[in-house]
Amino acid sequence: MEHLGKKNWVIAEGYIPTYGNGPKPEFTSHETACILNTGDIEANIKITIFFADKEPVGPYEIKVGARRTSHLRFNELEKPEPIPKGADYSSVIESDVPIVVQHTRLDSRQAENALLSTMAYSQ
Repeated sequence: MEHLGKKNWVIAEGYIPTYGNGPKPEFTSHETACILNTGDIEANIKITIFFADKEPVGPYEIKVGARRTSHLRFNELEKPEPIPKGADYSSVIESDVPIVVQHTRLDSRQAENALLSTMAYSQ
């Protein structure tokens, strides 16, 4: 199958709540980039995080195998540094092959959980 999608994606909205309700890790509040690689070549991906009050951080480097998907929790990104909880941020996702990116947030701060999902902006 050919590579579907684009090489550059932006998620302008990002926020990792500082706490959550319910069993972990299933109900840990989190942001996720759902990344789909439909092609026959592994995707090498770099993510840069932008903040309102400090310089960008990154790149965070990940790989998504050929014909595979990855649901990447921003909470679990460690290198070059963890993304702070309770801070607004945006992300730029760059890949060496076309991919598709969808953004999802689980906000479990209340017992009635909220799940938000939207397509990222591509160029």
